[in-house]
Amino acid sequence: MRSTGFRRTFVALSAGSLALALTSCGSGDDHSAGGKTRITVNCMPPKSAEVDRRFFEQDIASFEKQHPDIDVVAHDAFPCQDPKTFDAKLAGGQMEDVFYTYFTDARHVVDIHQAADLTPYVKELKSYGTLQRQLRDIYTVDGKIYGIPRTGYSMGLIYNKKLFEKAGLDPEQPPATWAEVRADAKKIAALGDGTVGYADYSAQNQGGWHFTAELYSQGGDVVSADGKKATVDTPEGRAVLQNLHDMRWTDDSMGSKQLLVINDVQQLMGSGKLGMYLSAPDNIPILVKEKGGDYKDLALAPMPGGKGTLIGGDGYMVNKKASPEQIRAALKWLDHMFLTPGAGFLGDYARARKADAPVGLPEPRLFTGAADAKDQQVKKANANVPVENYQAFLDGNQSLDMKIEPPHAQQIYSVLDGAVSAVLTKKDADIDQLLKDASTKIDGILARG
Repeated sequence: MRSTGFRRTFVALSAGSLALALTSCGSGDDHSAGGKTRITVNCMPPKSAEVDRRFFEQDIASFEKQHPDIDVVAHDAFPCQDPKTFDAKLAGGQMEDVFYTYFTDARHVVDIHQAADLTPYVKELKSYGTLQRQLRDIYTVDGKIYGIPRTGYSMGLIYNKKLFEKAGLDPEQPPATWAEVRADAKKIAALGDGTVGYADYSAQNQGGWHFTAELYSQGGDVVSADGKKATVDTPEGRAVLQNLHDMRWTDDSMGSKQLLVINDVQQLMGSGKLGMYLSAPDNIPILVKEKGGDYKDLALAPMPGGKGTLIGGDGYMVNKKASPEQIRAALKWLDHMFLTPGAGFLGDYARARKADAPVGLPEPRLFTGAADAKDQQVKKANANVPVENYQAFLDGNQSLDMKIEPPHAQQIYSVLDGAVSAVLTKKDADIDQLLKDASTKIDGILARG
């Protein structure tokens, strides 16, 4: 799951969706009137995201100047991918030539035969060999390459340094285990005046998403390695729910208001009334720019538990109808826009800083080797946020197992929402029964494929 599909260093967009162009998006004709190779691409920021939109248009213009034989037609949207219409657009031939996907989409798009095989062309993507292998592998199915990663994220623990100090805790020593999270949350909640020690999501599939992250942190998994059976009814799964139940009902450190979603929790943190919650680094600028938070007060630690963390991200795939010329043009466009260290829509840190966008957030590294060194050098030179607040996150991630979201993630998250919401709203919730019921339902989802 993701908050936006756009540049994560800028302010989040409004919640309303913007309609895509009504004209056909697919590859009916791969040449423009001037004889150029034409590609349609999506995930252009809408006009309401003024800075993002301007940068995206600037980068397309510079690409077309460097490649006068290619015409890029961009379509805007928020969100970049709507799960309600994604499959229908693919099946109806309305999908762009180059289209945005979450990591969890890759296998599905290949299974329904809607992605072009990029394997014969990927040698023409200059940056491909510099990308993190675990991210490249997400778009590799049965030895063939069907997509290119664009960004990645991993979950961690955002915490309020000011509240830690006020509660007598050391803000430079964030909790490393769930027992420590519980103990710290209790002390923070004891400050009173509506202060919440720890908050978690439990609605709109977001509770299931966080259950998964917390399960990974305990060393567990949601489904078996072969993807055929649920693995939530385990000691690790029980530990996740028991911990939430005890913080909510025994410690009263999670507040009385439950069934929270991301906006509720961000509002709490931004207002200075929340000690900790799980999140990716991209939440930090939202907390500051939209919710009233301050960069100096917001720090990021690795996932408690020390065993694993949930990773996600996005990338681009190419429509199966694309011609060889369009595939080659698409790869050149991706190199220019997203995959050149220190440049492009996501990597031009100097430009971002001039636009008063935060630079220096601890996003997981996309590149390796010399490309990574260059990207980090440019990022550090333009940093305008307190990077020391995120060092624990960067250091701790080195020893964690990085695990992608499960197959059929949204359906599974919907099931797990029920278990999480139950323990947070019912003091007498039967955890064993909740896990058994969730396991049965997830087995059914996996069986249906």
